[in-house]
Amino acid sequence: MTINKKTICWRLLFAGVFIFVLIILNNPGDNYQVYSGGEDMYRNRRITATQAKELMARYPNAIILDVRTEREFALGHIPGAILLPDFDIGYSASSVLPDLNALILVYCQSGNRSRGATSQLISMGYKNVYDFGGINVWPYGTSR
Repeated sequence: MTINKKTICWRLLFAGVFIFVLIILNNPGDNYQVYSGGEDMYRNRRITATQAKELMARYPNAIILDVRTEREFALGHIPGAILLPDFDIGYSASSVLPDLNALILVYCQSGNRSRGATSQLISMGYKNVYDFGGINVWPYGTSR
């Protein structure tokens, strides 16, 4: 059986339309997607401080999650942030963060704990979690 060029073109067109429809169906509405996921739960969940600030302005109900210790939080934190130390996430996330679909923007001091916290929250079923690193590079001011 030989396949001519016209048949190949139609098959490619059909495949392209099929892929386009799948993308549209898997991305309904405004679901805070800054980056798409991949096989690694954490990959592409890292955003810049500027992107985080833009999301905070666009979505005033976004949860700004500080995963440092109480002492670090008391020394200064991003205005509006809530404290949930990284070592308490497994125990307290469901009561502090009841909405699995909420937009959650995570930070710590330097970016190490926020990365682990972001991965843990994703593995617990939270859908819209993004790590914007450390407060040590946050240029927009803090409060006590």
